[in-house]
Amino acid sequence: MAKCLLNHVAIHENLNFPVSATASLVENLCKDSHTLSEFFDMFFRVYLEQNMFEEAFHVLDHMKKNNLEPDTRSITIAVDKLCKNGKLEKAREFMVVGGSKGIKPNIFTYNALINGFIKMGKFEEVHEILELIDNEGLSKNVTTYTLLINKFITEGNIEEAEKVFGEMLERKIEPDIHVYTSMISGNCRSENMKRAFALFDELSEKRINPNVHTYAALVNGLCRVGQMDAVKILLKEMQCNGIYLNQVVFNTIMDGYCKKGAVHEASKLFDVMGKKGIKADVFSYNIIACGLCKLNRISEAKAILLSMVGKDIVPNCVSFTILIDIHCKEGNIAEAMRVLRDMEKKGVQPNVVTYNALIDGYCKKGKMKEACEIKDVMEKKRIVPDVYTYTSLMHGNFIVGNVDNGLKLFQEMVARSLSPNLVTYTMMISNLSEEGRSHEAFRLYDEMKIVGLVPDDALYTTLVGSLHNEVPRNS
Repeated sequence: MAKCLLNHVAIHENLNFPVSATASLVENLCKDSHTLSEFFDMFFRVYLEQNMFEEAFHVLDHMKKNNLEPDTRSITIAVDKLCKNGKLEKAREFMVVGGSKGIKPNIFTYNALINGFIKMGKFEEVHEILELIDNEGLSKNVTTYTLLINKFITEGNIEEAEKVFGEMLERKIEPDIHVYTSMISGNCRSENMKRAFALFDELSEKRINPNVHTYAALVNGLCRVGQMDAVKILLKEMQCNGIYLNQVVFNTIMDGYCKKGAVHEASKLFDVMGKKGIKADVFSYNIIACGLCKLNRISEAKAILLSMVGKDIVPNCVSFTILIDIHCKEGNIAEAMRVLRDMEKKGVQPNVVTYNALIDGYCKKGKMKEACEIKDVMEKKRIVPDVYTYTSLMHGNFIVGNVDNGLKLFQEMVARSLSPNLVTYTMMISNLSEEGRSHEAFRLYDEMKIVGLVPDDALYTTLVGSLHNEVPRNS
């Protein structure tokens, strides 16, 4: 009741008096310091819940001046609220204020701050906070370790995640299902399925029940390594345990099948989703369309994407990009450009893959002016060209017989710290060889081997053949 009244006072225009005025009124009615501490602590929380931080600070200042102690939980709530609003330094200030009042932040307070800094990508500050925790003699809890493990998993640093997990076990802190799921997910992303299943087996030993997210992580890992038969076994286990497939798991399995070229299996699952009352989303349609494109069944892919419109499913950047790529492969660049304009009109921003599809389409037609214009457009939008952008542009220049321009683009790409891939090197070497520029071709061949790319025998044969029609070099 009291909290509701304070909420009304905080947000109502006619009752929103300065904190000092409210404080004076309350202190005239009550002299008990304990009761006043509880009242102002509650008032402090009310302002925090309303995101009225300035007013909350005034309440805290008043409490400090009058030797009234805020509850440690209130400091934790304040830190959490400020972190969620991106006010990390103010959150630290709250902790300092609490400390100056003799209210030591607890592990929950520090966890809120760690979570805030992790979300902002400020990892140096995270390490500083961990040192503070140790210096204060506090013990990290399961939440602390979960935050740290998730941080390293997100970074793709499974080695550090394993170290944190090991420390957790050494300190006799029992991991929960969230920690195990994160560790399983991290190992699946690293394609270490042996370790992922070893962790999964620990769950039954510790009588921890896996949830749909745990199974989803394993399914994702198995799909990554192409073990679709193992996926079927896992799905049966899920059903036996009363855990049903959700949209994410369906999409993951369909993607796994499509990557193996088994679009027919993915399509069966697509139909099963509908029968189970699970609505296919934009990702489901994109997965099937992409799988069909890889099998060169572009008419079917186009039909799948266009069918979304009648089902109130909004296409995303990937959907539009696949459609643009299809039109480019069909040689219909005008229609691809129309889709690009439609995409932008609907507020969907193209990415580097979208522009690469258009550049490749123009290059294959030998329209280098238009291809370069697309590159200029993407750079103006601060979209950085990647190795595929440059490889397509080089290929286009070779098609129109401009080897020197292709070589300039190769040099520009390297200057931008983009590493040429096997396709780039092979294309460069082959075209330089055909032009009789064997010295440059052999130099790239040696460079290619130094960076660890393995050329095939056909490329070496091309190189040797170039020696017979080598263009004489100037002395």
